[in-house]
Amino acid sequence: MHRLMTAPPHSTREPITDFLHGVPVTDPYRWLEDQESPRTRAWIEEQTRYAREYLDSLPGRERIRKRIREFLAVETYDSLTRVGNRYFFRKRLPDQEQPCIYMREGADGEDQLLNDPAERGAGKYTAIQPLRVSPDGTLLLYETKEGGERTGTFALLDIENRKTLPDILPRGHLFGFAFAPNGKSFYYVHQASDTKHPFYRAAYHHILGTPFSEDRKVFYAGEDQKISLGLFSDKTRLGFAVHKSFETLRMDFYLKLFESEGAPKLFLKDIDYEFGPYLLPDRILAITNRDAPNRRIVELRLKEEAEPEWIDVVSESDARIRSWFVVSDQIFVSYIREGRIQIFIFELSGQRTGEIAVGEGETVNLVGGSPYTKELLLVAESFAQPTAIFTYSVQTRDRKLWSKTAIPFDPANYSCCQVWYASKDDTRVPMFLVGKREVLEGSSNPTIMTSYGGFGVCMTPQFSVLVAFLMEHGCLFALPNIRGGSEFGNGWHNAAKRHNRQTAYDDFLGAAEWLIKTGRTTPEKLAIFGGSNSGLLVGAALTQRPDLFCAVLCMVPILDMLRYHLFDAGDTWKDEFGTADDPEDFATLVSYSPYHHVRHGGVYPATMITSGDADTNCNPLHARKMTARLQAANISSSPIFLDYKPFRGHSPVLPLSERVEGLTDRLSFLCVRLGIEL
Repeated sequence: MHRLMTAPPHSTREPITDFLHGVPVTDPYRWLEDQESPRTRAWIEEQTRYAREYLDSLPGRERIRKRIREFLAVETYDSLTRVGNRYFFRKRLPDQEQPCIYMREGADGEDQLLNDPAERGAGKYTAIQPLRVSPDGTLLLYETKEGGERTGTFALLDIENRKTLPDILPRGHLFGFAFAPNGKSFYYVHQASDTKHPFYRAAYHHILGTPFSEDRKVFYAGEDQKISLGLFSDKTRLGFAVHKSFETLRMDFYLKLFESEGAPKLFLKDIDYEFGPYLLPDRILAITNRDAPNRRIVELRLKEEAEPEWIDVVSESDARIRSWFVVSDQIFVSYIREGRIQIFIFELSGQRTGEIAVGEGETVNLVGGSPYTKELLLVAESFAQPTAIFTYSVQTRDRKLWSKTAIPFDPANYSCCQVWYASKDDTRVPMFLVGKREVLEGSSNPTIMTSYGGFGVCMTPQFSVLVAFLMEHGCLFALPNIRGGSEFGNGWHNAAKRHNRQTAYDDFLGAAEWLIKTGRTTPEKLAIFGGSNSGLLVGAALTQRPDLFCAVLCMVPILDMLRYHLFDAGDTWKDEFGTADDPEDFATLVSYSPYHHVRHGGVYPATMITSGDADTNCNPLHARKMTARLQAANISSSPIFLDYKPFRGHSPVLPLSERVEGLTDRLSFLCVRLGIEL
């Protein structure tokens, strides 16, 4: 087994002890939270040299890099939307670093280049994304990002003249945007990165060609970090959603006519349930979990001086609604039922009229459509089939291929099956197993496993280049549908939410134990990976049962669960996790927080943690502190290192060359630890 010949860099311990609800909690590496301090920057440089010493010496890197480039350096399409007869989308040619924005007149028209980020001369880390098209199809709102940052700048492209207008919202966050019906102005909710009032929540009206200093404020929600403001519209009305995350999550809902000079009218106040409105001419539809844990679609009938009337359009069922679109006079509703996708079609009256067929082992996502077209946009994929975009005609009910990602990977060589195992509390949990047929029928396979287990996110069949490469080389892929998702309705989510969080980790560890017990793999051949909340999942698995795994790939994670809520937008996740400010939440969080469960003298598997300066979602302090603590505690010969890049963030916008190198590093690490011969 390939090992590092040198010891990891020294990380100075500077213990700080907090007393939380009377319990002493010691943090030895809090100084690494300060990202810009000279000490932290020097530490990152040392860790980077250490990681590169190991990664660059791994065998087979060139063969891996070549194959990964074959996977990624292909023509791709994404972000498709349609307005009138025009399609707008991103396309990246095989060897381009970043995708460009294109337009197509009609489904069979030629692709016309609208915007190429390379022409800006800002380098390969500049990425663009189409966001919104004006109702008449003449203006395109697009975002420009640098590296993996969450913020961006927001500009309008005059489509006919291929010119960007001077009306540019500066770098920051855009929380809401609506074109005015006449196309000569827009409404927006924007927070600039350099604002002196970062918590001022307001919506403004901007007339094209005028200075932003002259913009008229049309709505004010307050000035507080715990308030957020959303904006939505149809052809005649503006809607405002005020979310308040104080002791509990609450929301207010307002409406106003575009041409009205009066203040928006409040229709719902301090509601404590989910409410996602969809404005139609003379109607308001909404998705809600009010009296419906698995969600329902309702019509909200507003009344003067009285509570609105709630009318069921699509009633709650035993399956959770994932997404929905109104297209022409039809409602398309996507459900998750026992881990599988179903898409039903309803009339606006609520009568069910049909279903879109979804293949076995296929994931189909609704991605676009409006009441003013007769076409629904879909994206389909599976474990062995890369993404493809389809159009679905409301009139003919035909599903037609619009584009597909032509990755050189033969799906005929792979099979998928579903098995069930018993978790710690004897709950039966399903798990996908994917691989070559001989691997599925064999034993003692090198195995890679992941899951998510939070926020109600469902783990359905999706194509992964990392997984596809490993399956090509004889690896078994395992994906358990652990609790915390909503594969079996809202109850499956709640079973691993907040104080029940350990349930998700028990399910994940139970899957590993089942794979080993049934002879499909061994601890010496079982690796796990995950990012974001899934990074927390593999961090918990690593610290609770390090004996089960030979390798852990932990990407852009949260790991210090006692302090996560103090940084960036972490406080908005308190409904999912709770926070250490609450004594009951604290007891749960301290029982599993990965950073606090690293044991000195522990025997830990090889661990690769990835993060970067640009991540303002899962702050990179988690990766830095966890790396330092694991390196100091570990007594095994397995390497523990940090793969850290300044431009890496939470947004998947890195250039092609960086993605190739990043996957080459991760796969080189995994192949060596799994004993895969290249």
